Amino acid sequence: MKFGLQVYSFTWPHGPQAIGPTLARVVRSADDAGFDSIWVMDHFWQIGAPGSETQPMLEGWTALGFMAAHTQRARLGLMVGGVHYRNPGLWVKAATTLDVLSGGRAWLGLGAGWNQAESMGLGFSFPEIKTRFEMLEDTLEIAHRMFEGERGTESSFEGRQFTAERLLNVPQSISRPRVPIMIGGGGEKKTLRLVARYADASNLFGDPDVLRHKYRILAEHCEAVGRPYDEIERTTLQSVSLFAPNAWRNTPETADQLVDRFGRLGDAGVQQVIINTADVHDPDAIALLATEVMPQLAEPGS
Repeated sequence: MKFGLQVYSFTWPHGPQAIGPTLARVVRSADDAGFDSIWVMDHFWQIGAPGSETQPMLEGWTALGFMAAHTQRARLGLMVGGVHYRNPGLWVKAATTLDVLSGGRAWLGLGAGWNQAESMGLGFSFPEIKTRFEMLEDTLEIAHRMFEGERGTESSFEGRQFTAERLLNVPQSISRPRVPIMIGGGGEKKTLRLVARYADASNLFGDPDVLRHKYRILAEHCEAVGRPYDEIERTTLQSVSLFAPNAWRNTPETADQLVDRFGRLGDAGVQQVIINTADVHDPDAIALLATEVMPQLAEPGS
């Protein structure tokens, strides 16, 4: 099993001036500890469960660039990007830029988006869900074309929601055949179908029974499009409480409890657990995960 870390809150001691140094320390520690990936949310306001909308939130791509400068090995990405926040060409160009500057360590995380209050509050368009899924599929198709060859296809594109005259991408990504694409969400008719057709990874929420069911549906979609199911990395975002209760858990979990929980997720088919914890700024949090949890479930030889 592989492990990722999501940094979802920046409500840390000593105010905004401490966010940069604290984030740098957190990602360096996670990188040194052997986390395979590090993520931030693609939100502009804090979302409901972790805290109020007035708590600090950083713009995702800018934060990832900062994080790239303070890490050396972990892949970096948005968990996951709201497709309506950016034009398809900007999505691909930003992911390529992060990949090039990080030495080939970017993820392109995408989803249909959901936060209407945030979107309307800041003036982003928020189309109906059908339109957002059309935007998502167009963006995925454009991404595949822009990551082709040495500089993209340079051809035009006309989709249901977007058109583009020349899909040029220079410099090309270091990651080949493309920056790996993750699609977040478990919708069985649309989202998992898009995963089967376009993605390198799927990110889902839920317990082992939910995940087993979703993976069966994903395998059916893969068969329908002629795609090997095992080409898609199966990831899940899981919230944990290490030292204090949080929005998702009333009591802290011991290392043994986490090993058991993550082990059951592995038995359900999960290949990478991405950990979401409010304690991430506490140096003891990453140390505990790295010494008492991850080694018990690590891939052989890692």
